[in-house]
Amino acid sequence: MPTQYSLAEVKKHNDNKSTWIAIHNEVYDVTAFLNEHPGGEEVLLEQAGREASEAFEDVGHSSDARELMNKYKIGEIVESERIAVKTKNTDWGVSSSANSSSSPNSFKSWLIPIALGVLATILYRAYF
Repeated sequence: MPTQYSLAEVKKHNDNKSTWIAIHNEVYDVTAFLNEHPGGEEVLLEQAGREASEAFEDVGHSSDARELMNKYKIGEIVESERIAVKTKNTDWGVSSSANSSSSPNSFKSWLIPIALGVLATILYRAYF
């Protein structure tokens, strides 16, 4: 059984001398990774001693980054303090025919930028 830590224990490790982060109910000691983190050590120190699942998912880490995390895992959050794990669907594969560029959602994603571009062009020509 892996070592279990409370969120209060994780919270004690919140500086560059000892940097622990909880992600998806697992605890990581990333102190040795501070200087290697591609986003800079500040990003990790900002989340140090905290439950950082949402921040981790918001960045959209690669599968390589997720695999690298295993090296720094030191345990898990105690059962009574665990939170529901929410992950984003990060399917970077080739689009299926259902999600092709002709789908309505694809067109809607371009509609506002195109409209703003046309409006800016009209305003520019009208005033200059």
